[in-house]
Amino acid sequence: MRPVFHSTLVHGTRKRGVVEKMRNKSMDVSSHRQAVAFADNVYWIGVLDPTLRTFDIILRTANGTTYNAYLVKGSEGVAIIDTVKESFSDEFFARLESVADYKDIKVIVLNHLEPDHSGALPELMRRAPQAKLYISQRATSMLKALLKPSSEIAYTTVTTDDTVSLGDRTLRFLHTPFLHWPDTQCTYLEGQGILFSGDVFGCHYCDKRLFNDQVGDFRFSFDYYYAHIMRPFKSHVLDALKLIEPLKLNQIAPTHGPILRERPRRYVTHYRELSTSSLSTDINEQNQSLIVFYMSAYGNTAKMAEEIFEGASIDGVRVSLYDLEGGEVDPFVDLIEAADALVFGSPTINGDAVKPIWNLLSSLAVVNLKGKVGAAFGSYGWSGEAVRMIEDRMRGLKMRIPIQGLRIKLIPTTEELSDCHQFGENIAHALINPNQGSGVIEFSDIH
Repeated sequence: MRPVFHSTLVHGTRKRGVVEKMRNKSMDVSSHRQAVAFADNVYWIGVLDPTLRTFDIILRTANGTTYNAYLVKGSEGVAIIDTVKESFSDEFFARLESVADYKDIKVIVLNHLEPDHSGALPELMRRAPQAKLYISQRATSMLKALLKPSSEIAYTTVTTDDTVSLGDRTLRFLHTPFLHWPDTQCTYLEGQGILFSGDVFGCHYCDKRLFNDQVGDFRFSFDYYYAHIMRPFKSHVLDALKLIEPLKLNQIAPTHGPILRERPRRYVTHYRELSTSSLSTDINEQNQSLIVFYMSAYGNTAKMAEEIFEGASIDGVRVSLYDLEGGEVDPFVDLIEAADALVFGSPTINGDAVKPIWNLLSSLAVVNLKGKVGAAFGSYGWSGEAVRMIEDRMRGLKMRIPIQGLRIKLIPTTEELSDCHQFGENIAHALINPNQGSGVIEFSDIH
């Protein structure tokens, strides 16, 4: 058995010198096509994409990204872990060839089949036909969809605690679905304590120095990536952390961004913090949280919002009221994620809800809203489409709409404001007693 590589403890003067050289040398991988060693017989063979400015349409990448792929040498063969975007294949193969022969490749692992990680796979399999491909059990349909019909590839599916041997090296698989596709998994190099994590713990940050203790400050990119890629799957993140936290972690090697070799466990801890609501301790566990957001053109929807707020303020429900004219929408996302019920109010202008309401609703794609109670209300002058449109959007977000939306024409009367109060009370009761009644309650039937 080879000595265990550790970032701070290496046996033998010669090996200590090799490791220190790897650690202290500032790498410039943009000027050559050589693999970069970062552990004993473990290499980075990925590529840099510094000019990319938008990823998957929704993510801004201020200084580009990396497509990280890795090579592990064992006494009985070589493993390739993930590939790169097809357009960068030449650079990937050049780095691979600098440290290994194709005939020695025994194992190919794809932790995730998105094209930026699987693009070079068909050509790699052509060059190394003897290699066995290992993917998660949920990846089979995606593999067939990504490859041309003529490019049939044999594969083996794996799940948590399945292993593959390279002789003196063992790779162990961890089933971590929906991080951020259904097929995602992690691969752990036993003995050396290296987690090839796929997209988990990654970020879109391109720096030719590669390692977290040498690159620039990437904290914003790390959190931004989590917020847009991992946040919608917080429950799956927490499930994955149960598998990852007990591991010995000397390094974490994600598919995007820096290799985390300096204090890697702090990134695991940070993921747990990001995935755990910081607001939960501020609200009594016996209370439900309900938030009313509104925008008002002439004050009429505002009057409705205030009465709904008062009506919803019953025992067991903690209610908050926010006028969207008074602030940006981004800070509200954390509040929304921790809330149990969301009520949106908008006037109808030009047959539509107002833009701040849509801005807030569109930002909620990064939040899991399934099962939360939703409701809509608003004043209108002619047709009043805004309420129905907001309800449709909430249904699309998998929210529960137990109370039909409330619309009032122009200035609410005293009786109509009483209806608003009752509307708020009914929403609160629907929140506290979700099993009472069935279907959508027509507001005209409850006052």
